[in-house]
Amino acid sequence: MTTSGPRAAHRPSRKQWVIEAATELFATQPPDEVTVADIASRAEMTSAAVYYHFSSKDQVLAEAMRAFAGALREQLQSITEAQEPGSHTGAAITALLAWMAENRSAATVFFVSSAGMSQEAEALRQESRTQLLEELVRLVRKSRASVSDAEAAVNGLGLLALLETAATSQVRGDDVYRSLGHRSFVREVGDLAERIADPAR
Repeated sequence: MTTSGPRAAHRPSRKQWVIEAATELFATQPPDEVTVADIASRAEMTSAAVYYHFSSKDQVLAEAMRAFAGALREQLQSITEAQEPGSHTGAAITALLAWMAENRSAATVFFVSSAGMSQEAEALRQESRTQLLEELVRLVRKSRASVSDAEAAVNGLGLLALLETAATSQVRGDDVYRSLGHRSFVREVGDLAERIADPAR
């Protein structure tokens, strides 16, 4: 059986190209202004090749969000597992912020650009929050030998709120982020994370 040239667009790697191209566009333009033709052009593909993998632009957006959410959760799990019992929580949060800075386009799409775009986008964000909260509670438990279930849950919520706010501030480069500068911003976030996770420390 021979394969023709167009079948190359059907390879799984091409799907990732579409997601990466769309992510770059969604990070710099309002998603509702981005077209499938724009995504195809950025990925150096035809619109037909994009439609082979995705039924619509919204599906591309949802898949990009899903991929980032999964990678974010895996990164937090990896950081949590590497933490020594009783170690500082602030270091884990700043490490996660550093990872998001390295994945700025995807973080921008997830935390900023996709807000209010669709019910699927909001459902994905809520699912991700639930998973992150579970991992952050685990991180709190690892940093504190004796903490009640209720306190761990509340501290985890505090860390989640801080993480989401800090990530949004960082990718937007808002007034707070710019006035502090990157290093001071990250340091302050780490210090606050430490106070949230263990007020007595």
